[in-house]
Amino acid sequence: MARAGGGPTITQVAEAAGVSRATVSRVLNGRPSVDPSIGVRVREAADRLQYRPNLTARYLSTGRTLTIALVIPDLGNPMFQTILRSLSRAAEADGYSVLVAEAPSPEREAAIARDARRRCDAVVLVSPRMDDLALDDLVEQISPVVLVNRRSAHPRIASVGIDYAAGMSQLVAHLAGFGHRDLLYVAGPPRSSANRERLRALNALADADPSLSLRSIHGGSSMADGYRVAEQVLDSGATAALAFNDLAAFGLLARLNEFGVDVPGDLSVTGFDGITLTRFAVPSLTTVAQEELDAGAVAWGLLRSRIEGSGSKDSEAEGSSAAESTRRVLLEPQILRGDSTGRVPPSRIPAASTRPARTAADAVALEDKPLGWVREGRDWTLMHGGVLLSAALTGASMAPVHSPRPHLHPVRSLAGHAMTVTNPVDHRHHFGVSLALPDVNGTTYWGGRTYVEGQGPTLLANQGRQESLAEELTENGRDLHAEVRWRTHDGSDVLLEHRRTGAFLLPEHRGWGLSWHSRLEADSGALHLNSPATRGRLGAGYGGLFWRLPTADETRILVEGGRGESIAHGSTSEFIVVSRRHGEDWTSLLLVQDEAIQGRIDPWFVRVMDYVGVGTSLAWSQQRDIPADDSLEVRVRAAVLDHLVSADEVAGIIAAMPA
Repeated sequence: MARAGGGPTITQVAEAAGVSRATVSRVLNGRPSVDPSIGVRVREAADRLQYRPNLTARYLSTGRTLTIALVIPDLGNPMFQTILRSLSRAAEADGYSVLVAEAPSPEREAAIARDARRRCDAVVLVSPRMDDLALDDLVEQISPVVLVNRRSAHPRIASVGIDYAAGMSQLVAHLAGFGHRDLLYVAGPPRSSANRERLRALNALADADPSLSLRSIHGGSSMADGYRVAEQVLDSGATAALAFNDLAAFGLLARLNEFGVDVPGDLSVTGFDGITLTRFAVPSLTTVAQEELDAGAVAWGLLRSRIEGSGSKDSEAEGSSAAESTRRVLLEPQILRGDSTGRVPPSRIPAASTRPARTAADAVALEDKPLGWVREGRDWTLMHGGVLLSAALTGASMAPVHSPRPHLHPVRSLAGHAMTVTNPVDHRHHFGVSLALPDVNGTTYWGGRTYVEGQGPTLLANQGRQESLAEELTENGRDLHAEVRWRTHDGSDVLLEHRRTGAFLLPEHRGWGLSWHSRLEADSGALHLNSPATRGRLGAGYGGLFWRLPTADETRILVEGGRGESIAHGSTSEFIVVSRRHGEDWTSLLLVQDEAIQGRIDPWFVRVMDYVGVGTSLAWSQQRDIPADDSLEVRVRAAVLDHLVSADEVAGIIAAMPA
């Protein structure tokens, strides 16, 4: 007979499936004692009849609702949404549903959790903010319960935690590797257990390393909180800010961008949680990933055993190490390196020399300091007397849209002035010093948008990648050889580059220098090099060895034919000098093309008004072709000097540069 509401009954499902009512009940209640083929038949019959169990009757007969409650502090936080998704998928696979309750204030948490428990079989309590005594009292009332991101002193309460100490240790080690010693923690909510644990971990790291300076300011857990404290972060003078979570880091990045702060050029920023949105931040956020740890699924595994009473008395005995390991799970997160962290700003590095090296003794002292490349993981740093002058980075972590490529950054003068910038706001795809070409056989190795005639700059899915296959250091320690494979966006080989990056000192001229020599080998077929200029954009013949510099108080350009951007742009001068004023100090970059090796002088591409960048052009106004199995040489020498270079000095500096 049908129910009063007119819907199908369990008897009708049993008749349709050819089984007993008891079998239908066992199948729909998720009991494992039924043959799988019979279970399939029962569920198909129930679906066909659109049978829905009488939840009240089932609860009265089994004492179970087959639902669990998830109590979280903030439905808007993507980290909690990740836990919900993970928990729901795991619970639903076992026939359980998840009801979600938000506890907007610490004062309401306990009441909401108790109310949820009256309606459900168990509770998962995420990041509760109540004090320890209140929490211990609550878990006794709502058991079975599992805590996430919080531990209870009660020995029989299960919990899933994140190893915040490990996460913070990874972040601090990452920042220390970039030379950061002055750190600022943008703290989360004071009543947050996660905030207290993260701060405790940071303090322990600072205590263990006296060279680290750690301060903290009150922030919060939302984007608005990070946005609000940006000025305090800047006023602190710290070189790196560690935000409580990714949301606070997003708000901080947004406000810093409004202030015109270069992240990471002026300040490095990290988050914590590793939510999916971090890779969409500008720049992409360095953070600690929790999302892949599947904390919700782990919590369900612990909770299910308590609901079903599967643990034996022996395994649950207080003090048992086995019970402890099954009750308390600690997950270790992993750092996700983004573009929001970088080396300490040059202005914060003690200068190697603060006065001109005018005397012979000064020149000898400069020459005597060791100069050479040192391996640092996959990257290399150029050190002079213990001071970093440059770094050769693989570029492997660059976003695909920027055409990942090995590049030099930072490059610094002997006095510590910055000579490169990466990922600037005006052109996100500019990365220090690199061999960047906008069009090789239809693939861009420049990054960003590509000029399309009739459309203008257009973002195409044609970003290639330069992959450093191997590096080798010569015996003198100053010449770094690398094999670089250029690949299309789909991974096909385009060409093989043989690159040598050398370093030398110019003691008589208060500077040092770099030599860049690349041989582009067409080992995978003929090569056709183009630029926006060859596609119809007049004057946009960029593409070659490109050097992006930071802005300054004043910038001057000098070539053989005269001074200024208009004269230098497109010229075939042997050299170009970019001099920049920083207050009362000047730095100069002298670039020289080696005509003997290249067999030519490529036109210079020069920008000063919109940004400061110079480079050679391999396809200034017409396509350049390289036959299969042939090659193209690119050789440029650079001098980095701590003074304003006059036209009369250029010949002497070039003569002092190694051939």
